[in-house]
Amino acid sequence: MRTVALAIVAAVTAFVAWPHAQARTRVVMLGTGTPNADPDRYGPSVAIVVDDASYLVDFGVGVVRRAAAAERSGVKALAATNLTIAFATHLHSDHTLGLADLILTPWILERPVPLTLYGPRGLRAMSDHLIAAYADDIRIRTRGGEPKHQYDPHLVTVHEIDPGMVYRDDRVTVTAFAVSHGAWKQAFGYRFQTPDRTIVVSGDTGPASHIEDQCRRCDVLVHEVYSDAGFAKRPSDWQAYHARYHTSAKQLGAIAARAQPGLLVLYHQLIWSSTEEALLKEVRSAYIGKVASAHDLDVF
Repeated sequence: MRTVALAIVAAVTAFVAWPHAQARTRVVMLGTGTPNADPDRYGPSVAIVVDDASYLVDFGVGVVRRAAAAERSGVKALAATNLTIAFATHLHSDHTLGLADLILTPWILERPVPLTLYGPRGLRAMSDHLIAAYADDIRIRTRGGEPKHQYDPHLVTVHEIDPGMVYRDDRVTVTAFAVSHGAWKQAFGYRFQTPDRTIVVSGDTGPASHIEDQCRRCDVLVHEVYSDAGFAKRPSDWQAYHARYHTSAKQLGAIAARAQPGLLVLYHQLIWSSTEEALLKEVRSAYIGKVASAHDLDVF
């Protein structure tokens, strides 16, 4: 029964995604997971793809291989050597465990420019420590006689940001906005304005971050969520934590009702003992617009 239900959810997701298949801008869900070790959901990472360029939001575990899987499925902009720009929402481990992979693997595969990162304070130290941890690998690859090419030892450039417009090129303008995520001093969501779409990615956030002010009838709102039914069965100390750090399905439904996105995409789904079908029903109890519960490698 569960297999049939999940197939229905997948079919609905594919149907929602289909009208934008020929758009210049696509949203590729590289990873939709949480800290839980779910083999079907890799660490959180969303790719905004505009024509032949890609922009990542977060880099959870498995990010480069998920990008390679998307490339194999036809999203050529996600080839490893195209992974040149990424934005961190915050520095929780599930959102950043793939950073060493993102710095090093495309570099080994001859990425033509250093990786450029944007994110909260602490991102530079994290990157510096990872490069220091792999110093012997970098030294051997740079000066150890590998054939055919010389590696540029400049691997990454980091910009620690504040809210506001943080990046612009001829395809996209990226605005960072502050969100409330428990005890983190800095956490961000991002708004991407492209030639044909407006996309907002919440990152991890509680319900008080006024995401609706960033969306304002945006084309796609990608938002984290937890199940109300699953939450009710959690221990009280975990309930206190999740209520402070995250957004419930019914709270998200109310946010979406105010934001009015063309499509609401759920990711970082904390479902626990409930089901994905129940989670969607909870969101829809407060929101009548289009909703999709994302899975890894979905394209919208």
